[in-house]
Amino acid sequence: MPRAGLTPDLVVDHALALIDTDGPEALTLAAVALRAKVAAPSLYKHVPGGLGGLRRLVGIRVTTDLAATLDAAITGLTGDAAIAALLRAYHGYATEYPNRYAALPQSPATSDEQQTGASGALIGAVFKVLQGYGIADSEAVHAARTVRAVLHGFASLVIGGAFQLSEDLTVTQERLIALLTSGLREWPRPV
Repeated sequence: MPRAGLTPDLVVDHALALIDTDGPEALTLAAVALRAKVAAPSLYKHVPGGLGGLRRLVGIRVTTDLAATLDAAITGLTGDAAIAALLRAYHGYATEYPNRYAALPQSPATSDEQQTGASGALIGAVFKVLQGYGIADSEAVHAARTVRAVLHGFASLVIGGAFQLSEDLTVTQERLIALLTSGLREWPRPV
């Protein structure tokens, strides 16, 4: 019988707390069980699939949380303002939660409906912004890939400490936004 009060969501909460403090490589059933104050084998009652199942649920939660952050940031905005808000929100989430961001699946399993749904919500925020530029059809796919590369690339480089020069990263971010918005305004439109 599952422990009263312990749910799959609470197990994921414990896993995320562990990831936040110790990094994604510290995620083990034993470490999560210790945080949850249960025996490691009892986690199988709440998270089928053991550690792999837990990593899957963590990935879904991080993807869902990031998607919600992006959606909230772009709500009511279009065009350049929406792209700027998207980039700032993505960067903000990734740098506030760098260890969670490292647990974000970059290539989720397409056979998993929950992962596909979470990923769809995340990329849906990007497609929503692209609509404001009139970019649709296959051009929207190319543009979404470009935006994703910018979002992930900039966040990953900042988190990894790749920018060591003294110039203000906020200025770099603003230049990147200007470059991206300029490119999207000139993006080929479907015929």
